[in-house]
Amino acid sequence: MIKYFPAPDIDQKARRIAEAAKIRRDFSRIHFVRSRGSVSRRTLARCHTVPRVIQSALEMNGHYVIEVISENFDGLEEGERIKIIIHELMHIPEGMRGGFRHHDYVCRKNIEQIYRNYNMNSKN
Repeated sequence: MIKYFPAPDIDQKARRIAEAAKIRRDFSRIHFVRSRGSVSRRTLARCHTVPRVIQSALEMNGHYVIEVISENFDGLEEGERIKIIIHELMHIPEGMRGGFRHHDYVCRKNIEQIYRNYNMNSKN
């Protein structure tokens, strides 16, 4: 059974990455969890959102949850963890209305470019 736990360490890291890499998102509407108990072998992290029908019924803005799968994510080297967080942040469109950016945009080339920007700006 999968269990979910708050991940303030991932929240702080994502905010630092976004600031250095110039990824503009409203972090008051992005939440971070660490899951344990997944049997997934290949999935490192996932991005979830509140469906638009629920947003409409509850009269709320879009919110997102970035889940890191502890068994697969925590053992990665730091650079790979940063790229995974960049990847998941890139799935969230700037408008944050509940949709996702797909893998035609969230691709290795774009992730690597943002990672390079992050590395250049985080050392200053």
